[in-house]
Amino acid sequence: MPCFERDWTAEQVCRAIRALPIGKARLMEVCGTHTVAIARSGIRRMLPPYVELLSGPGCPVCVTPASDIDAILALSAEQDIMIATYGDMLRVPGSRRGDSLRRRSTEGAQVRMVYSPLDAVALAERYPGKQVVFLGVGFETTAPGTAVAIAQAQAKNIQNFTVVPLLKTVEPALRALLRQPDFAVDGFLCPGHVAVITGAEAFRFLPEEYGRAAVVGGFEPMDILLSVYHLLRQLAEGKPTLENEYTRAVTANGNPLARQAVAQYFTPCDAVWRGLGSIPRSGLTLREEYRQFDAAARFGLPLGRAEKPSACRCGQVITGYCPPRECPLFGTVCLPENPVGPCMVSGEGACAAAYQYKEV
Repeated sequence: MPCFERDWTAEQVCRAIRALPIGKARLMEVCGTHTVAIARSGIRRMLPPYVELLSGPGCPVCVTPASDIDAILALSAEQDIMIATYGDMLRVPGSRRGDSLRRRSTEGAQVRMVYSPLDAVALAERYPGKQVVFLGVGFETTAPGTAVAIAQAQAKNIQNFTVVPLLKTVEPALRALLRQPDFAVDGFLCPGHVAVITGAEAFRFLPEEYGRAAVVGGFEPMDILLSVYHLLRQLAEGKPTLENEYTRAVTANGNPLARQAVAQYFTPCDAVWRGLGSIPRSGLTLREEYRQFDAAARFGLPLGRAEKPSACRCGQVITGYCPPRECPLFGTVCLPENPVGPCMVSGEGACAAAYQYKEV
């Protein structure tokens, strides 16, 4: 993979971008952290108007369908249940606006915010009379930590800890997007956090099978600008390939120990994504031998139901079909203090980023 121009300034990168012989280019950042970093640093305003940056399905909270949130909200009403979750999930509404875990907690539901799956295991030890249910939301990045939590609960013979398996994997979602006949994206800024686990080579299918430019990028403004430059350079040369800009954290083959932990406890399954519907083998569910830790199995949660029609266009925002400002609810009916959909809630949500940093 090529050396990157680390000694360039942002101005030099922008000049190099403008010097490339390209027409209109549509690039998609897959990671929600990239989405927020792009909005915060004003990168869209630094690029020429013919370069368009689109948000992809890289926010795990945003791709969780409302029907799964509804099932979790119903479970939280049980007296012996304690829900443990990352902070982003607290304010995500289900199919009924305003109904969220935060609201349920004000009505008596036992909900705890945690920073790690191991915090949820500690809660189960502290409250042996409660069934502690951890919301296992995330992509390849958080799956290893969830596997370690299950391993710890098993080693300590903790019987009151379970996980709602909401983990998803990125590659099947990108393939589902690319199979859509009206999907027009020329290159992908691939998620650096995911690639730390999977390795950069996990994204080689993008150029080799679909002819799309691909760069694994870091999260500082210069990381993103350089990644955009190299995507556009590939397009200008007509030679889509895979490049790794985030070499200080991402290797070609990733973290084998983390992947081994995930493979030990989880197996691929079909999963429903907001905006994309059901995608075969895009989710992770617990293997049969660890089913006692599966909250969906223990409590009969109806996960994976089809999405219902909604005026919220979050599903189109996270698949590159609609920028936040084109949603009729954005900034009027849908606001951070009273969100209609998860894209206005999550710290990685495209609508929340666009609203906070005034990308209108």
